[in-house]
Amino acid sequence: MSDRTRALVTVLGLDQHEAGALAVARLLRDAGVEVVYTGRFNTPQTIAAIAADEDVDVVGVSCHSWEFLHYAAELASLLHAESPPIPVVVGGSIITPADRGEVLRKGIDAAVLPTAPLQEVVDAVLELAASRRSAR
Repeated sequence: MSDRTRALVTVLGLDQHEAGALAVARLLRDAGVEVVYTGRFNTPQTIAAIAADEDVDVVGVSCHSWEFLHYAAELASLLHAESPPIPVVVGGSIITPADRGEVLRKGIDAAVLPTAPLQEVVDAVLELAASRRSAR
């Protein structure tokens, strides 16, 4: 196991807005995180398989289409089935406070609103990753 935090950054479903995911990947990289980027058009099953294969500490989903609301429970269930569970954080331009509450109830570990300071994004990823790393 590496000493560096490993994060998978991805875009879910048919959401084709990848600029936010690329910006977060760079933000995390600059914070010392090793980033695995999957690109666009990923299913929950694909994300979970890549996360397990790459042995990441956390998954970050960039959301700029409301599909994430539909896939949240399935994605959380698949990632939490790993041992130890892989936490998942969502963030993006369309997430409202109501959306945040809904995805948290569906099992997503953290949701970052579009108005969040950049450091909040980094902190959410690092905190979730640290919880998984300590469970190993």
